[in-house]
Amino acid sequence: MTQIDRRMVLTGGAVALGAAAFSETAAAEGAAKTVFDVAQVTIPIAGSNEVFPVRRIYCIGRNYAAHAIERGSDPSREPPFFFQKPTDAVQNVKVGEVADHPYPSLTKNYHHEVELVAALKSGGTNIPPEKALDCVYGYTVGLDMTRRDLQNEMSGMKKPWEIGKSFDHAAVLGPIQPVSKVGHLTKGKISLAVNGTVRQNSDLDKMIWSVAEQISKLSEAFELKAGDIIYSGTPENVGPVVKGDVLLCKIDTLPDMSIKIV
Repeated sequence: MTQIDRRMVLTGGAVALGAAAFSETAAAEGAAKTVFDVAQVTIPIAGSNEVFPVRRIYCIGRNYAAHAIERGSDPSREPPFFFQKPTDAVQNVKVGEVADHPYPSLTKNYHHEVELVAALKSGGTNIPPEKALDCVYGYTVGLDMTRRDLQNEMSGMKKPWEIGKSFDHAAVLGPIQPVSKVGHLTKGKISLAVNGTVRQNSDLDKMIWSVAEQISKLSEAFELKAGDIIYSGTPENVGPVVKGDVLLCKIDTLPDMSIKIV
């Protein structure tokens, strides 16, 4: 026992000496520093000089019945499913401007999908639907841009179709309108026109899963937090765009949002 006790004492002493040496080194070197800076992605907040920091981007698939049908799904039986886009896919578009939007690489079938976007100020896990809207800071108009040919190709091979949804500038949106100014959007017209011709035209009340239900369902799989944004699904008649096309997106009570494909 004497030898074991001595080992323990010696070992404990060595650990203590090592910890002390590390503390002295850390103090001498100062606080830890990153090897390079990574920019924080933010979204402007309407009527404010404050910005909304983006943590994660969630998107729901096939959340309008007619769009689910045009994509070969049965909306009466399909549970909600979600995917994510990288945070730095955000492209901010100012109110009143027509922002240049670059046609991405690899695709020959580039599609528009207009959507209501909800921005969260809080989160949690297993959030009940009746409490879910308490998490919402505000809303804006968004475009879930999609390399449809790449998505379809991956889907046909039963492989993840991230390459069709997650790329530079794939998450287009306008400034966030706080709930305190616009309220919660559960109904109202949503539309998209290309070169003045309306293609998508529906109503928010035709969502299969409401924003509150989406938040609740997402919180079963992830811990939602402040800074998360949710693209809440697109109506039917998604379609291709080419360079030179001008897209105009509208949702009742929110400012219009417009881009030009370049």
